Amino acid sequence: MYHSDELLQKVNHSLANMCYDRRPATLYQPIAYVLGIGGKRIRPVLMLMAYNLFRDDPDRILMQAIGLETYHNYTLLHDDLMDKADMRRGQLTVHRRWNDNTAILSGDSMLVLAYQRIAQCDERHLAPVLSLFTETALEIGEGQQYDMDFETRTDVTEDEYIEMIRLKTSVLLACAVKMGAILADAPEADTQLLYKFGEQLGLAFQLQDDLLDVYGDPAVFGKAIGGDIASNKKTYMLINAMLRANERQREELMRWVTAEEFCREEKVKAVTRLYDEMGIRQLCQQKINHYFDECRKYLAQVNLPPSRKQMLSDYTDEMMNRQQ
Repeated sequence: MYHSDELLQKVNHSLANMCYDRRPATLYQPIAYVLGIGGKRIRPVLMLMAYNLFRDDPDRILMQAIGLETYHNYTLLHDDLMDKADMRRGQLTVHRRWNDNTAILSGDSMLVLAYQRIAQCDERHLAPVLSLFTETALEIGEGQQYDMDFETRTDVTEDEYIEMIRLKTSVLLACAVKMGAILADAPEADTQLLYKFGEQLGLAFQLQDDLLDVYGDPAVFGKAIGGDIASNKKTYMLINAMLRANERQREELMRWVTAEEFCREEKVKAVTRLYDEMGIRQLCQQKINHYFDECRKYLAQVNLPPSRKQMLSDYTDEMMNRQQ
């Protein structure tokens, strides 16, 4: 069995040695740039770990794992453009380093490359793998649209938010582990259990992002905290604050949410204080723990000896305790 760090090295080595020899070079330079500026590589590592549960040659599916990471970074490239974000992983975003049109076209090409790389599996697995990936890609677009729709709404419910992050974030983690299992010829029951495992893990992972954006250490988190508060992003925390606020708290919260001009630092501090008063941090942590517990239950049901699943279980625990 391979440790997650070993699989991460394999992923990074493969990405670093990808050859972009097609022309024009100006189309592919941003793609190499995006894939070369780092990242946690959680999705390809999960895919390789799921495969490694059943087979001992994860190098055999490295190209498919790279394809999934290519797709993930394509979504980030377009997200940055839509959000008008200046930085990603400490580097200029593509639309800032080049321009908007380049970001659109290079991003589109990344999507095509993702399909090309994932499709380089044997013919026996091609149909189920592409079917899973296509359905996932459609769901992620749906999740992104819900997220955009929520920007202009003040009545987003917790259930709506959970469904949005399931589509936007969770299904790609679920796809990663299920695809790895399919390529390893795992039993159908185990592939379904692993999909649910990845889905619950993804929900916990996104809620962690919500929490860290407010309460994380900027030096560790990698960016200034409070971005979600400053932009009035409809997170689990803001939605529940709206639901649980008393009259005074709701009035103050709405004043900050509707303010067109404000001091960013003052707004982040004030809204965080309201979260503290209402116990929103503890509420969010309880929800995170719930989803982590659920993902562990699904992994426990996979029909393999516990020792075979230990590496994946350990990696899940590392994700639960992350600070960035």
